[in-house]
Amino acid sequence: MVAISALWLPIVLSAVLVFVASSVVHMVLTYHRSDYAKLPNEEKLRGAIRAESVPAGEYLFPHMTMQEMRSPEGAEKFKKGPVGMLTLRPSGPMTMGKPFVQWFVFSVVVGVFAAYVAGRKLSAGTPYLPVFRVVGTVAFLTYAGGAPIASIWRGQSWSTTLKHSFDGLLYGLLTAGTFGWLWPKM
Repeated sequence: MVAISALWLPIVLSAVLVFVASSVVHMVLTYHRSDYAKLPNEEKLRGAIRAESVPAGEYLFPHMTMQEMRSPEGAEKFKKGPVGMLTLRPSGPMTMGKPFVQWFVFSVVVGVFAAYVAGRKLSAGTPYLPVFRVVGTVAFLTYAGGAPIASIWRGQSWSTTLKHSFDGLLYGLLTAGTFGWLWPKM
């Protein structure tokens, strides 16, 4: 058994590597550029939302109870469309500081959980590959395991989900490699 405190370096370093890799994925590589399409007549829609003073939050439309969904009127709303989910963020300048901090903290948390599982299963001196397998599995499931939920329940395209899952695989491999490299020796 290896204590989490003995794994602070791979936890922090893997978070740094994942942070850098995700920056490269989203700022240099181009495969995420097609994740979101531009709305036709975007300004008209933005004006309509602004005119209604809709606060930041998540919205489902048409919004109704299960009983209302089963009614002829509810069925007609779904048939007529549009049907969707909408996430509105607070108005103001788009800043990346807070999301970057949150992403880094999340990556540290992934490392902590991977360290916990690996530390309970493996001992000091365990060779690289067993460490890689355990940590990689935990990290991949954490980074990518929830991605299909957006396609299943929110209607996100499966191609976008597959791209996020690929990212999760990359981040899981970086985390696994870092832990395998820095795993405590005897």
